[in-house]
Amino acid sequence: MELWEIWWVWIAGALVLAILELILPGFIFVGFAFGAAVVGVLLALGLSLTLPWLLVIFAVVSAIAWAVARQIVGERKGQRKTFDRDINEDP
Repeated sequence: MELWEIWWVWIAGALVLAILELILPGFIFVGFAFGAAVVGVLLALGLSLTLPWLLVIFAVVSAIAWAVARQIVGERKGQRKTFDRDINEDP
């Protein structure tokens, strides 16, 4: 059995990516963490695929999860800060 066929390796990778997301916020690793978790669950349920197919599932699920996360909690309209005067202008 190869390393990528072990379900808990994918779950451990998902946890590492989720921890990285907590340390470096910005919704960079959240999609990858979700994709790894989905692949880990599929392997735990008994799905047996080759590495290329596992990577395709990981990539597709990660991209979808990232896009959904950006839509749900991404930048909202009106959140940009605008400045009406220069800091060097006299009050």
